[in-house]
Amino acid sequence: MTCLRSRFGGLYVFGGVFLAISLLLRLALALRGIGDMDARPLALGSVVLVGLFFDLVTYFYAVLPSAVFLLLAPDRLFRWWVHRWAAVALYFLAVSVLLFDAAAEWLFWDEFSSRFNFVAVDYLIYTREVVNNIVESYPLAVIFGGIFGGALLVVLLTRRLFVRCFESTSTLRQRVKPALVYLAVPVLATLFVDQSLTHVSRDHCNNELAKNGFYSFFTALRHNSIDYDEFYLREDDAAALARARALLASPSAKFRSDDPSDLAREVVHPGPENHANVLIIVVESLSASYLGAFGSTEGLTPNLDALAVRSLFFRRFYATGTRTDRGLEAVALGLPPTPGRSVLKRPNNENLFSIGPIFRQRGYDTKFIYSGYSTFDNMNAFFDGNGFDTVDGGDFKPDEITFSNAWGVCDEDLYRRVIKEGDRSDAAGKPFCSVVMTTSNHRPFTHADAPGIPNGTRKGALQYTDYAIGRLIAEARSKPWFGRTVFVILADHCASSAGKSDVTVREYHIPLFIYAPKLVAPRPVDTLASQMDLAPTLLGLLNFSYTSKFFGRDALEGGRGRALLGNYEKVGLFADGTLELLLPMRKVQAFAVDDAGNQTEAPLDEALLRDTMAYYQSASYLLRNHLYTPE
Repeated sequence: MTCLRSRFGGLYVFGGVFLAISLLLRLALALRGIGDMDARPLALGSVVLVGLFFDLVTYFYAVLPSAVFLLLAPDRLFRWWVHRWAAVALYFLAVSVLLFDAAAEWLFWDEFSSRFNFVAVDYLIYTREVVNNIVESYPLAVIFGGIFGGALLVVLLTRRLFVRCFESTSTLRQRVKPALVYLAVPVLATLFVDQSLTHVSRDHCNNELAKNGFYSFFTALRHNSIDYDEFYLREDDAAALARARALLASPSAKFRSDDPSDLAREVVHPGPENHANVLIIVVESLSASYLGAFGSTEGLTPNLDALAVRSLFFRRFYATGTRTDRGLEAVALGLPPTPGRSVLKRPNNENLFSIGPIFRQRGYDTKFIYSGYSTFDNMNAFFDGNGFDTVDGGDFKPDEITFSNAWGVCDEDLYRRVIKEGDRSDAAGKPFCSVVMTTSNHRPFTHADAPGIPNGTRKGALQYTDYAIGRLIAEARSKPWFGRTVFVILADHCASSAGKSDVTVREYHIPLFIYAPKLVAPRPVDTLASQMDLAPTLLGLLNFSYTSKFFGRDALEGGRGRALLGNYEKVGLFADGTLELLLPMRKVQAFAVDDAGNQTEAPLDEALLRDTMAYYQSASYLLRNHLYTPE
């Protein structure tokens, strides 16, 4: 106890509280994720020890300013009663922050099955939607009451230990030795410690539990972009591009040059083009597992299940990522999910090769229609800069809104505006292509009243999402343009991406319907594909001839299927029952994936690994060198 009567005694007490709360949070999250983790004693020991190491590193970063003050402050200032009470108040505030972080990480884990990451950073940027969502989703009075009550209890229990430091006197020379430790640890950690040390297991859950939320958050804040060439396995650019050309070859396309860096192909379909209207409905968080058409017995999606037998129904279709911006990126640009932030949120993301200008060149009205404010995720700048006009929640008149929440107007209000925009284009004698992004199937899961559908639950939100789609189709059926319209319905991503591995294939499985009763014969499609294949598939269905730079392929042409998917740092290629993953620090992983979606570690397939590198390295090369642009 003698050390507690030293100048740095208060920091030692806070350090004990910091480590105790961090350990308790880690254990609580471990109990929550017990089904997805390696729970063998050695594996759990690795999680606890590495987690303790990162907790300590984070603690030393957090108290660095206090350590500098304690080194330099004279005894008279340090022992002053005003400073003593200010220190106790700061101690209470710091413990409150720790408990707030614990509560926030508990709720974050519930939705993302991870410690704080780049998603939390994005949430910090888009405060309006996120704060409103939190207010509408959680009992904040109870949560904050518990946080401040818990902090007060901790301070009362440890106050006597904490204030013992104010009994001490010291010279500057006596303070230098402990201060050097507090100064040296952050310096050494900056030089030699990074998140890769938390990779203690092949299981995603174990690796996440080994992290510290504060450390992960500030790491994501610092590294919000990732350079492919620096961090990922690669080969010579010319070799990667040449392999990409071979992967992108198709019966209907001919490369326009022999330049290996030129992936442009002339896609030619004989016969007249079909300038039908196109409505691409991107549904928030619509996992395939929720649909009866994929085996669910809960009966939550009767309209979509009925649509499955009246559409081109893609049964092996996958999201490219785990966030809305990734889904929209793939739909609009036909790109793989290159590492780091999505293209939507990168600088200079205008004038890219996009589906928008292809339709505009044919006289289409092209619109991106969103139920919320499209500044979220930089959607407005992206779509406005790539061939679309944006219509969002700010454009809705008061009499067009029957219900709205943190994320925007309800799906029914959104679809009524979609119908109105279609009427406007049709009256002007122009075909239209609209990309529509819904939000009702997002927490807080609130929506307009609908018959027999509960409000405020995920199941109720799914039922309402399905109900609103049924209303959209019924309303459109009464319009003169219905018979000339192709309805495309897919998800932006799954409701959860949790799993034992860093990328779990079944947590990317989403539905895709292409419905046009007078234009497209219904049938199931079992070709393996992902969101980046939508644009070329749709354009092929309309018999368009055009210059393509899409990395996606027409899934209706047959041939070998594959899906590209990733989660910010880890990117992969899924084909022939094998998932090859590229990880930072030039690491790779391979998994065998059975028909039920179960994954087991497998030997690397060298050919598939080179295909994976070719896709991602080539896409990164074209983006970095501003070559993924329209002609």
